[in-house]
Amino acid sequence: MPGAGRFGRSVAARARGARLGRPPAMTEEQVRHARDLLTHPENSISSIAKFLGVSRDTICKYVPELKGGRLALAEPTGAAALPRPAQSAK
Repeated sequence: MPGAGRFGRSVAARARGARLGRPPAMTEEQVRHARDLLTHPENSISSIAKFLGVSRDTICKYVPELKGGRLALAEPTGAAALPRPAQSAK
């Protein structure tokens, strides 16, 4: 039967504890950071996505509370605004 060897290898890999498939786009820490940043209205989804190095769609996928609007997110937990570029004094 074609493909039986491939199936057997994946079963053996799972038994060894190997992770199969594509790795997650965001770590748990990044998701927590995104949620915290989203509680501040001055941070847009696009700016947070750019800051974390992922797409807007990825943010929306990993933070499903966004479907209910930004107000559905938890209350702010502290000062977690995005870092602003330093402005030179002229």
